[in-house]
Amino acid sequence: MADETKTDMESGGAQEHFRALERLYAEAPINQLFQSRLEIAEAGLARIYFDVDERYYHAAGAVHGTAYFKMLDDAAFYAANSLVSDRFILTTAFNLLFTKPLKFGQVTAEGRWVSGKRRVFVADARLIDSEGEEIARGTGTFMRSHIPLASLPGYQKGD
Repeated sequence: MADETKTDMESGGAQEHFRALERLYAEAPINQLFQSRLEIAEAGLARIYFDVDERYYHAAGAVHGTAYFKMLDDAAFYAANSLVSDRFILTTAFNLLFTKPLKFGQVTAEGRWVSGKRRVFVADARLIDSEGEEIARGTGTFMRSHIPLASLPGYQKGD
């Protein structure tokens, strides 16, 4: 992590950073298509609560894999970006495993940082259905970009 990022996170700026990431998530145009809410309680851990229904179905009547990917990628991404307070990170690779079909209901995507603190980060995520069963999991690699978080709509600390 850059020295300024480390200092900001250690001086109590972490909670402000988490709230700003939550606002950034809520403002992203893609999230107008998904009923969801991001929650970052601590560095390296993100939970996103999604409601899914037949709008996300493929032809065989279950949630399409694109929704699984979005939920897993978002959770892992925000777990990793919670450790970086100055730059937006980018997904560079993501692997996922489908373990159970999903039809409807609330899904929790839980992302956890695994490793990396400078340029490349690894985080994993899992999807839990409303019955508490894991329905998918994934692992991603993420890289610091040149995009300042403060330049992005929705990311304003202290609002």
